[in-house]
Amino acid sequence: MASSKTISVTLKIWRQKNANAQGNMETYSLKDVSTDSSFLEMLDLLNEQLVEEGKEPVAFDHDCREGICGMCSLFINGEAHGPDRGVTTCQLHMRKFKDGETIYIEPWRSAAFPVIKDLIVDRSSFDRIQQAGAYISVNTSGLTVDANNIPVNKKDADDAFDSATCIGCGACVATCKNGSAMLFVGAKVSQFALLPQGQIEGSRRAQKMVAQMDLEGFGNCTNTGACEVECPKGISLDNIARMNREFLSAKIVSQE
Repeated sequence: MASSKTISVTLKIWRQKNANAQGNMETYSLKDVSTDSSFLEMLDLLNEQLVEEGKEPVAFDHDCREGICGMCSLFINGEAHGPDRGVTTCQLHMRKFKDGETIYIEPWRSAAFPVIKDLIVDRSSFDRIQQAGAYISVNTSGLTVDANNIPVNKKDADDAFDSATCIGCGACVATCKNGSAMLFVGAKVSQFALLPQGQIEGSRRAQKMVAQMDLEGFGNCTNTGACEVECPKGISLDNIARMNREFLSAKIVSQE
């Protein structure tokens, strides 16, 4: 079997000690990087090199490395998750870059995602938005009904599943020039709004989640569609439209 191709790259990486420190871009050179390696494996190589040199490694977030958790969120050459489409950073491979290329690596830029250290940001604002309304009430008295006994229109079920594929990585926020989280919130509202099980909180879910989104400091939707393009799961803008309908309907009901 032929050996994989290797490239050399120059890395411009954002380094920041903590949320209160002033960060800056630092330059690193890395040679003999296999084009078959993932972007995170390339960062692993860099950190091994830095440790051998007695320097502090670059802090970056990751967990499953299978494109499921979304923790590997990085802004690469001005694009959320890098130049590929429909993938997270951990699924991005070095074959997407050229030999001798300079790669700029930054954390998400949003006031609602403060930097913890280097490339790691605090995305707990997303958790608080979900806690505000992204749930359903379930009768646990012993008289529960099997979920399969509740008929659901197939299109609604498919659309709800598509919305639920959102992994909450924050690429939509990082991409939006206003730092809007409306694609994320729209997806979380939609996955319940489309199902009969989600109707119990339906009149107040969107209101609570939108209110928390605003409280966290996210901006308004720009209607440019960049969030859908950069989303690794291809979450549709239809979810934003549905969230707006749910929100306005709830407002009208509450005023009656």
